[in-house]
Amino acid sequence: MLTVKEIHQYYGGSHILRSVSFEAKPGEVTVLLGRNGVGKTTLLKSLMGLVPIRSGTITFEGKEIHRATPYERARAGIGFVPQGREIFARLTVEENLRMGLAYRPARTPIPPQLYDLFPVLKQMLHRRGGDLSGGQQQQLAIARALAAGPRLLVLDEPTEGIQPSIIKDIGRVIRKLATEGMDGKPMAILLVEQYYDFAEELADAYLVMERGEFIARGPGGEMQERGIRQMVAI
Repeated sequence: MLTVKEIHQYYGGSHILRSVSFEAKPGEVTVLLGRNGVGKTTLLKSLMGLVPIRSGTITFEGKEIHRATPYERARAGIGFVPQGREIFARLTVEENLRMGLAYRPARTPIPPQLYDLFPVLKQMLHRRGGDLSGGQQQQLAIARALAAGPRLLVLDEPTEGIQPSIIKDIGRVIRKLATEGMDGKPMAILLVEQYYDFAEELADAYLVMERGEFIARGPGGEMQERGIRQMVAI
């Protein structure tokens, strides 16, 4: 579904991403691991068109998108949940969800499947986003990204600052989305995560980044035997 080939990215004279190549496949959770500052978030922003790449290609469902704008990539079917959630604190839960439908016709309904995935949101539709707990805000951010029915979901550290019970709920949702998506069809998931146990539990495939390049990759089931925990430990 997503194919990244030999991308390079620079900030000024600093070479941030170095010949990065990988794939994210439908029905799989691809986990990207690495210490702070190695280029993980920059890679996600490059995928979404928020920062430009110097060279290389990004292909989504057979079409090159590395020259597309962020909103064109969203319309193509890529949902993005940024680090820190970035919900609209003064808007209600319902209004935040409708922001995920911004490029759809005005009367497009909020998909009811979102309330099946995150029941708490239905109970809090008219509460302002800023009044929710951190875990509830994270669920809202994921639901907002899902509202338009993406086929690839990109998540940047969704467990950051979240209580353990909601981390488990988010993990179940991610696995369900990979298997069934929003419409019964498998979805591709790209997950950047610092919480190693959460990442290992979900990973169908893993990538380890160091200084802007991948230093290890493989099936999720091999992470323990290959000592990936020690490789990414701070």
